[in-house]
Amino acid sequence: MLFSNITILDENLCVKDNMYVLTEKSRILYIGDKKPDGIFDREYDGRGKLLMPGFYNSHAHSPMSLMRGYGESLSLQDWLNKKIFPFEDKLSDNAVYWGTMLSYAESLRYGIVSSSEMYYFMDAMVKAAADSGIKANISRAIVNFDQSDVWQLPSMIEMKRTFEEYHNICDERIKMDVSIHGEYTSNHLAVSAVAEYAKSTGARMHVHVSETKSEHEECKMRHDGKTPVMYFDSLGIFDVPATAAHCVWIEGEDFDILKEKNVTVAANPVSNLKLASGISNVPEMLRKGIRVAIGTDSTASNNSLNFIEEMKVFAIGPKARYSDPKAVTPEETIMAATRNGALGQGREDCGILREGAKADLIVLDLTGPHMHPVHDLRNNIVYSSSGSDVLMTMVDGKILYENGEYTSIDLEKTIYEAEKATNDILNKL
Repeated sequence: MLFSNITILDENLCVKDNMYVLTEKSRILYIGDKKPDGIFDREYDGRGKLLMPGFYNSHAHSPMSLMRGYGESLSLQDWLNKKIFPFEDKLSDNAVYWGTMLSYAESLRYGIVSSSEMYYFMDAMVKAAADSGIKANISRAIVNFDQSDVWQLPSMIEMKRTFEEYHNICDERIKMDVSIHGEYTSNHLAVSAVAEYAKSTGARMHVHVSETKSEHEECKMRHDGKTPVMYFDSLGIFDVPATAAHCVWIEGEDFDILKEKNVTVAANPVSNLKLASGISNVPEMLRKGIRVAIGTDSTASNNSLNFIEEMKVFAIGPKARYSDPKAVTPEETIMAATRNGALGQGREDCGILREGAKADLIVLDLTGPHMHPVHDLRNNIVYSSSGSDVLMTMVDGKILYENGEYTSIDLEKTIYEAEKATNDILNKL
């Protein structure tokens, strides 16, 4: 497919007008200001449009779309214990499949090409990712307080089985990671076992870290002053490529550990604000050279997968929190939403507009009044654009969404089945 006369964000996030970008199969074949020779399957008129890398959602719980709007105006612990955990206790493979498909339809609508998932019912989630055409890093969240052999836990057995069965299927579009849900939902036996398994298999790690002040401080009380970052580091969690979600309350030595271990931090600005958890110190992370990416968390705590909205809050939240208008720049925000997210997922050839890279691309409409005038298009992308400006989402060179139409998802059926699954669970509560 050839994109003609289109504005692009190149691999250095520089804006270039009237460019030509040719994709072939799953990759970007050519980028230049001259039209290449040849016959093309399709030539796309790019006038008034922007081509850029798609978004990488670095922390998600996609099946939880079934709980969107269920349990509002509650603190995290009340939200979990009073609303979410009882609902989740009634989930099934069918419900998880359709909840995940609903999230993937919304993701593609808003330009998300890949998601890092932490949940359970792995088979259903893998099927949804395979069927939808999206990229996904899927991990089984391990929760454990038992002192017996952790490898007898159904969750550990599921983690091992699904990693061996599904890792890097669909031409590496689907990757299986491993996960400890959090310090407060596990013991050292489970943490150590998952860390050792990750080391032995080369799996990537996904973990909640210091999301709330109470989580952070209570960990220090339980572990002789160790923060969650220090505790996890002592047990080997960060000895493999890892994504630490939230990191709202990290302090002191935590920053140095995350940098030294090359951990990707997935900031979740909207969810953290909505649950009154706080605002991650992204400026300090960036100063320390920590790779920062962006996650949405679930639509039960965020209510939306509108990633451009997430980017805006990611950029402006720290400005208010730290009284610094330069705290996070538009360029840093776009990098967090694209390339950093891809690298955090272990996708070295993704999240960048470069010849030879994977064709995970989105097209934004630049013609709306809210996108003019243009002093610096990167400013407009972060502060002015809207999720509704996404006209096309392409994954591995395949168009999965364009102008309201899906090529891999039956939206009407997905909405019907997700609503039915939700009502069936509510009737059991």
